[in-house]
Amino acid sequence: MKKKLVVLSGAGMSAESGIATFRDSGGLWDRYPVEQVATPEGFAADPELVLGFYNMRRRELLSASPNEGHKILAAMEKDFDVHIITQNIDNLHEQAGSSRVLHLHGELMKARSTGDEALVYELDPAKCDILPGDLCEKGFQLRPHIVWFGEPVPMMPEAERITRQADIFVIIGTSMNVYPAAGLLDDVRKSVPVYLIDPKDVNTRRYDIHHLRMGASEGVKELQRLLTY
Repeated sequence: MKKKLVVLSGAGMSAESGIATFRDSGGLWDRYPVEQVATPEGFAADPELVLGFYNMRRRELLSASPNEGHKILAAMEKDFDVHIITQNIDNLHEQAGSSRVLHLHGELMKARSTGDEALVYELDPAKCDILPGDLCEKGFQLRPHIVWFGEPVPMMPEAERITRQADIFVIIGTSMNVYPAAGLLDDVRKSVPVYLIDPKDVNTRRYDIHHLRMGASEGVKELQRLLTY
């Protein structure tokens, strides 16, 4: 039976693909106040601004491609039962070929109804903007299928369940400052090896972590070497 390799990925995973990060210096939060574009209150106050912000993010994604790190994680399914829990709203893990990806914070290429959260729609890459007046089948305005600040994270129970089953746990490119996602580390069994791939120091609250001080692609390549050779 293959070992269960659980990966928690963040913005640093996709940065090498040209996807703008939010928290780094010069990141998106420096240019767009989080209260304006990533809260229910911001959407209620100026839906056109919020829809335009995510339309820009979607166009950015459509011009990006998976990097080597994404591709190696997908290839590792040959040797491991790989489950990816991502804080990223892009679909680069899926584009690279990963078959088990759980999105904690939503998905950029989907829209959902503001009146019925169960109504979620795949967006056509050829016509992917969400505009004021775009309605669901029940007549409610569509919004990005994103978990905004102040909203519940509906996929957390499943992420916790997957994490508790991990034989190997890997953290890639996340500050471990965003909760509840950062709390997943507390669900990792004490006997399970934990690898951190990030060129910077990250406060993980644990002292038994194997820290690979590398970017995502280089670090995932080294991880593959360590685990399979």
